[in-house]
Order: sequence, then C-alpha cells, then structure tokens
Amino acid sequence: MKLKPMKKVYLRYFLLALTWTIIFTSCSSRRHTSNANTGSRGAKAADAMAALDSKKLYRFITDWTGVPYRLGGLNKKGIDCSGFALLLNQEIYGQKLPRRSRDQADVIRKKDFSRLQEGDLIFFSFGGREIDHVGVYLNNGYFVHASTSKGVIVDDLNLPAYQRVLIKAGSVKN
Repeated sequence: MKLKPMKKVYLRYFLLALTWTIIFTSCSSRRHTSNANTGSRGAKAADAMAALDSKKLYRFITDWTGVPYRLGGLNKKGIDCSGFALLLNQEIYGQKLPRRSRDQADVIRKKDFSRLQEGDLIFFSFGGREIDHVGVYLNNGYFVHASTSKGVIVDDLNLPAYQRVLIKAGSVKN
C-alpha cells in the first residue's frame, strides 16, 4: 500500500510526537524512582555535599569532580591527591600546605576519627606503613579526594577498603 504525500507527513509528525512522549514520560518516571532509592552510595554522597556548611567548598568540589588523576598534576587536565588537598586548602581556607601527602600529615593537629569536621585532612597508607594518600573530610563519613582510578570523587570513608588503610586525620595547624 502506497501512502499519499500528505499522509506521510502526518505519519512522521505522529511518530515524532510519540517518540517525544515516550522520552519525556520515561525521564519523569526515572526521577521519581531515583528519589525512592535514597540509600544508594551516590545519593548519600550527594546528601553529604548538600549538607556542607561552606558553599564555597561545595562549588570547589563540584568544579573539580571528575578531573582525572595524574601523578604530580595540579590542574584540570589531571591532579593527584596531595595537589587536590593543597589547592582546596589554599583556595577555601587560605592555608598553605606542603606538596606531598606525607609532608601534609606533619602539619596537622591529630584528631580522633569520630571528631572529624568539614575540611579536616584524612591520611591513608595503601602501600605499607608510609602515608601515600590524602583526602578532605566533608561530613557524615564522606570525604573528597583524587582517586587514582576515578579522579576527583566524593567517597564513603566507612568502606572497608578505606578503613583498612586509614592512618591519621586532623586539622591544619595555624
């Protein structure tokens, strides 16, 4: 059966309208289901970000989130953990830090992990006894860091992978 030119136009508009209806309907239903899944790790990380006292810190983290890891990097093309902590502390808190994570650990006032506050530094040892990684505590057990595999990310400090290698935490001495 051959369609007349006018019917082809109406058929195209109908299919286009149907496609858009399906797209918008599916997007709106996803929005509702994602709210029901507030227990997910991503939702909890978003909650930690939303609960930050410093909106300047919030903007800094969102601006850097996803920047890839690069050893020795100090810009948006790539950054390492100590470089990220250095830039964050400099821009948000006006504090100067040494460049290496193990040296950064020497300039903090040590705190119990249960007393951490927004902006405190957290140090890890993934490779043995020496400190080789640093992150910045946010709240509710979440911290931000430059992960070697995921780049700058907000992560759950309570994950066993971090708990096993947690060494030291505290605030920068003034």
